[in-house]
Amino acid sequence: MKFPTPLIPCILIRRYKRFLADVQVIGGDEITVHCPNPGAMMGLQDAGIACWISDSGNPKRKLRHTLELVEARAPGGHTLVGVNTNLPNKLAEEAILADRIPALSGYETLRREVRYGENSRVDILLESAGKPPCYVEVKNVHLVRKAGLHEFPDCRTERGAKHLRELSNQVVQGARAVMLYVLQRQDGDKLSFAADLDPDYALAFQNAQAAGVEAIAIRCDISIDEITAKKLVPIVPYATLPQADEVT
Repeated sequence: MKFPTPLIPCILIRRYKRFLADVQVIGGDEITVHCPNPGAMMGLQDAGIACWISDSGNPKRKLRHTLELVEARAPGGHTLVGVNTNLPNKLAEEAILADRIPALSGYETLRREVRYGENSRVDILLESAGKPPCYVEVKNVHLVRKAGLHEFPDCRTERGAKHLRELSNQVVQGARAVMLYVLQRQDGDKLSFAADLDPDYALAFQNAQAAGVEAIAIRCDISIDEITAKKLVPIVPYATLPQADEVT
């Protein structure tokens, strides 16, 4: 996925109220931009880090600019990280249509945002005559606390656990169900789950796997010009699963 217009280099001043960020445009003004990320953004919101924003070109939009990339001070060195959580569905669709995810190849149609379950919409529904439908939920991953290891989630996510339960229900009904984790950074070679940050999600994932839900992780190549979901990486077990009351 190429960015439709060149990104604008900035310095991050602060991110606040979840969806707002103040940045200093290189050679320009300090402005407030939209931060399209509801997560904790652990390690991705330090004051003074380099970042890049897009310009919608719409002067009537409340916040004309959007935070797209940051240069994280990661365990293995500085690395570009995509922080726009609106992009993974598009990145996943592109990867599926380009046959970069063999386990999801061979379907005749791909539809986005299809209603299913208990008042939910599945990110991607794959269908072909003569085979069960395949429900694909897409999650954005951008947390790295230990060199080489991507982790999900970066904060508690009741919605994420709900999606795992809904996928499990689809398997019971005879469909295929897949959790697809899109890693919007390239400084790791495997994915695990941050059970210390959200033990409920880690347990829900464990239960979903037992119910027959599949899981796939694909890592992105990232530059200031484009992001491409390209490299499949293994999902490894988490070391321990703490009880909910052990996490503060």
